[in-house]
Amino acid sequence: MNYLELVQIAEKVALAAGELLLDRPANLEVSTKSSEVDVVTQMDLASEALITSMLAQLRPADGLLGEEGADVVSKSGVTWVIDPIDGTVNYLYGLPGWNVSIGAQIDGQSVAGVVYAPLLAGGTIWSATLGGGAFVAINSGQPQKIKVNNPIELSQALLATGFSYSRETRREQGAKFAKLIPEVRDIRRFGAAAVDLCFVAQGVVDGFFEIGLKPWDLAAGGLIATEAGATLSNLSGDPADESFTIAAGPHLHANLLKLLN
Repeated sequence: MNYLELVQIAEKVALAAGELLLDRPANLEVSTKSSEVDVVTQMDLASEALITSMLAQLRPADGLLGEEGADVVSKSGVTWVIDPIDGTVNYLYGLPGWNVSIGAQIDGQSVAGVVYAPLLAGGTIWSATLGGGAFVAINSGQPQKIKVNNPIELSQALLATGFSYSRETRREQGAKFAKLIPEVRDIRRFGAAAVDLCFVAQGVVDGFFEIGLKPWDLAAGGLIATEAGATLSNLSGDPADESFTIAAGPHLHANLLKLLN
């Protein structure tokens, strides 16, 4: 399997979806999903429709799994895991950080991934292939290889986090936040998990933690982070359990696990 071909396809499709999303209508039609603050717009749906249509043309035997409902069983062994707008609330409010996230998986393992944030630094694209490292291209520039900050001590760590739309889950994460904030340099909130993971990969932040991420939050960003040298796991150290996600360089990751447990 040519992972580089998959990442090139993901980048082409993500750029097309980003162009669609930049042509934002004056009035967004907003509905809710899991809670009153978990929103979806007509642009989420339009972006997923564009992405799935392009992937179906380019790779007709592949499977599809999207946040807004795409669900096609793979005949080739490759499944595309799609977040058509990661950070929809940012998009709704006109804040940067929202992105298009596209990952290709084989047997549940990400092998190629692209995260495209059109409003960050004139357009930022992160990409990775399994075993091939992680890269960032800023404002149409050439891709540059990236790596996590390591080793970083807990007291010097700048972390990123996000919060679930579930009130119960927010209470749980609030307790973890309270435990961490006296022990670290500071905590940032960017509003989009895929970008948080890419910021870890790029060394913009030192680590990331969040409760309740979904496969489409992690498929591309998780691969980019790990290919840049991050350790990614839940609280027990299991990389396959998405109930609580911690991503950081190995030294900081170990200390975050100790503190949070």
